Amino acid sequence: MPFIIRNKEVKYLNTYYERTGSQIIVMYGAKGVGKQAILNDFLLDKPSYYYKARPASEREQLYQWGKELTESNAKFSKYPDYDDIFTAITEKNKVNTKAKKVLLIDDFQFIIKNSPSFISKLVGLAHGQWKKAQVLVILLSSQVGWVENCMVARIGEQAYELSGFLKVKELNFCDITAIYHKYKITEAIETYAILGGNPGMWQYFDETLSVEKNICKNILAPQAFLHHHSERIVADELRETGIYNTILSTIAEGHHKLNDLYVHTGFSRAKISVYLKNLMELGLVEKVFSFTSEKENNTGSSKGYYRIANPFVHFHFTYLYPYQSDIKRLTPNEFYQKHISPTYKSYVANYYKSACISKLELWNKGDKLPFKFTHCGQWQGSIGTIDIVANDSNGKTLIGLCNFEKPLMTYDDYEWLLFCAAKANLSVDYIYLFSAGRFDEKLNLEAKVKQNIYLIGANDL
Repeated sequence: MPFIIRNKEVKYLNTYYERTGSQIIVMYGAKGVGKQAILNDFLLDKPSYYYKARPASEREQLYQWGKELTESNAKFSKYPDYDDIFTAITEKNKVNTKAKKVLLIDDFQFIIKNSPSFISKLVGLAHGQWKKAQVLVILLSSQVGWVENCMVARIGEQAYELSGFLKVKELNFCDITAIYHKYKITEAIETYAILGGNPGMWQYFDETLSVEKNICKNILAPQAFLHHHSERIVADELRETGIYNTILSTIAEGHHKLNDLYVHTGFSRAKISVYLKNLMELGLVEKVFSFTSEKENNTGSSKGYYRIANPFVHFHFTYLYPYQSDIKRLTPNEFYQKHISPTYKSYVANYYKSACISKLELWNKGDKLPFKFTHCGQWQGSIGTIDIVANDSNGKTLIGLCNFEKPLMTYDDYEWLLFCAAKANLSVDYIYLFSAGRFDEKLNLEAKVKQNIYLIGANDL
C-alpha cells in the first residue's frame, strides 16, 4: 500500500506527545482506514512498545502478554498481573530515559471486555509510577461501534481520565485518488463507488486492470478476499444480522423513507427506527436532509431519507446480496454481465456527486472559488433534485449539476437545474456543471456569454 501521511492526525498525536506528563488517548477507525500509516509517521524517532490484544480471558491475556515480554528478557511469574506487565514495559524502554515513551495497545477492547480493572490500573500508573518516566498510551481499536457506544459504559468514571479521542475517517475522493493515481479519472470514480476512501481496500484492486476485471477477479470470484467482506463488516459490529441485512437490502433496493421500509419489511416503525439508529452509529447508514435556506419554504423540499453510507456495503447489497444463487451458479464474468453491467453507471452516478463535492471543497479551501462557502448540501424536492447547493453567511449561493451517465450534458439539463432552483426559492449567483462526458454546443456558448457558469469536465477532477 502506498505510504499515506495525514498531517492533521499526526499533529493531533504530537500535541499530546509534547505535553508534560503521561497521557492516555483512544485512536480508532475502521479496518484498513489508515491508522497504521498515521502511526508509522508519528512514531519516527520515538521509543515505542506495541502489544496486540487477543479475544481471550483475563488470565490468558496476561499469560500471552507476559510470554511476549519474557521473550524480550523480562522476568516475572508465569501468570503476571497488570502491575508486573506495565513495570516490565517501562524497564524494557529505559534505554533512552529522556525521551517520552509511546505504549500502543491494539484491539484494547478485547482486554476491557474481560478485565474491568485494566483501565484503572493504566490510569493509576499514568498518574503514579509513570510521572517520572513519561508515557503516551495509545489505545487502538477497529471496532468503531463499540468505542462510540459501549466503551464509556464499560469503563465508567475512568473515562474522565482519558486525555483525548482520535477517530480516523476514510479519505475523500481527491485524497484517495492522489494516492492511487494510475487510474483514469472515470475508472477512479467507478472504483471509489465500490471501495470508498478506505486505503486498505484499494490495495485489493489492481490499477493495471479495468474496473470490470477487478470486480470479477477481486469481488465476484469465490476465493477473493473481498467476496465476503461486506458480511464481515456487518457481522463484526452487529448481532442480529438477519434483521440488519433485511433493512440494508431494502434501502439498497430504493426504499429510502421510514414508511417505505415499514411497508417492504413488515417490521414495526419503532423497530426499524431502533435498528436504523444502530446502523447510523456504526456509519453504515446515514440520514440525509435536504439543503435549506432562509428563503426556502419548507413545503418545497422533502423530509430526510436514509441511504447506505459505506460504499462497499452499498455495492454488496445492491449487486451481490439479491443474487446469491447466481453468484454460485454463474462465472464472475457471466454474473457481471447479467447483474452489474446494465445499471452500474447509474449506481456510480451518486458517487460521482461525492467526487464533485470533494473537488469543490478542495477549491473552497484553497480560495479558488468566486466566494468561500460555509455550508454545502443537496436539495431534494418532490419533483426534482439539485445535486450541489453551497452558500456563505452573506447569502451568496452556488448550485451544481453532476452528470455521469449520459455522454452529453445538454442545455435542457441546465434549464432543468434552473427550474429546480426556482422551486427551491434559491437566488443563484454561480452555477457549476460537472460532466464525465461532453457539453453540447449551446451550453458551451451559454457559459461563454454568462460569466457565472462553469463547465467542469471529468479530467478537471
